[in-house]
Amino acid sequence: MGPLEGLRVLDLSSVLMGPYATQILGDYGAEVIKIEAPAGDLVREILPARSPGMGSMYLNSNRSKESVTLDLKTEEGRAVLMRMVPEADVLITNVRPRKMDRLGLTWDALRGANPRLIYAALVGFDQRGPYAGRPAYDDLIQGGAGIPYSFMRAGQRPAYVPAAIADRIVGMSAVNAILAAALERERSGEGQKIEIPMFETMLSMILADHLQGLTFVPPLDEGGYKRHLSPDRRPYETKDGHVCALIYNDGHWQRFFAELGRPDMPAADPRYASFAARMEHIDEVYAELGQLMKTKTTDEWLDLFDRADVPALPMHSYASALEDPHLKAIGFFRESDHPTEGRIRQMAVPAAFSRTPAEPEKPAPVQGADGRRVLERMGFSDAEIAALADAGVLRLPEGE
Repeated sequence: MGPLEGLRVLDLSSVLMGPYATQILGDYGAEVIKIEAPAGDLVREILPARSPGMGSMYLNSNRSKESVTLDLKTEEGRAVLMRMVPEADVLITNVRPRKMDRLGLTWDALRGANPRLIYAALVGFDQRGPYAGRPAYDDLIQGGAGIPYSFMRAGQRPAYVPAAIADRIVGMSAVNAILAAALERERSGEGQKIEIPMFETMLSMILADHLQGLTFVPPLDEGGYKRHLSPDRRPYETKDGHVCALIYNDGHWQRFFAELGRPDMPAADPRYASFAARMEHIDEVYAELGQLMKTKTTDEWLDLFDRADVPALPMHSYASALEDPHLKAIGFFRESDHPTEGRIRQMAVPAAFSRTPAEPEKPAPVQGADGRRVLERMGFSDAEIAALADAGVLRLPEGE
């Protein structure tokens, strides 16, 4: 029984941002009903896959859910959804607001059907500005939030982080906002609409580090946190690979140099003498450290850092992370038998609850696999379900 047991979520989202948010809610115990269009969630088609519509990225963003295939472009499909709304606590969507309005699924209509509903709209941009109607994707938002520019400031070519970090971070922000609204509803008894914009959410995260002198009026500089933008802030090359280490505070540096047999070093070189001095000369400090790291093997450095109590980890590949001894010890990667996809590997829920453990109970569903069961739970009769299926409004798996 996860901490969100009893919370019912209608998930009208697709691709990554919304589904990642609802997977977290489902992992925490919420009942998540994924409402898919007849074409299915596009992310189902991202390969590799063992069978059509069940790609790996879909499997890793849609567990802990049930799937209902419903054609909301039809009046009958929208009527089915509106019958479900009074039974729900949360409705989440990343469909652009204008499209939701054209479907008649306005906030006023949804609130009229259920005054306690929390309506979470994951949007590209704050709807009060001139970008309101624009489409938004992870790459675009990374660019608008200054991530490629940060690479350029660090002496590299402008680049996107090679992961859908905007989708994932905004998804987590949506979880925070939904839970805040759910907590407030316990006091007021009323639902509300929440908008979680990608652009502003990511910009607030990046500029929390990099606004720097632009924080002040007039500005003290052109922005940018010097340490993060140092061209040698990267995994250190060793004799046989790479190691990730952060020698950060005074204690770290003192113990590091002591292990090297040079305990007088921080005092001998004023660039290393204090945190402020190191930040002032960070490019030189990181460049010199980078050269020093090439003199030992990765294991030798990891042993030294462990003795010095300096934060360090090996630089994992995707595959080597599976063999990490810490992750093995806590059972982070778990194998299970998917009902249609065979043996698969999943990641554990990172958060640990002492009384209400969050354990995924459902693998990512085949499209429409739960349509009949969900509608029965919502009070639809067998005759109504059959009629919806015959009309093509509700798509059921073959054989049902």
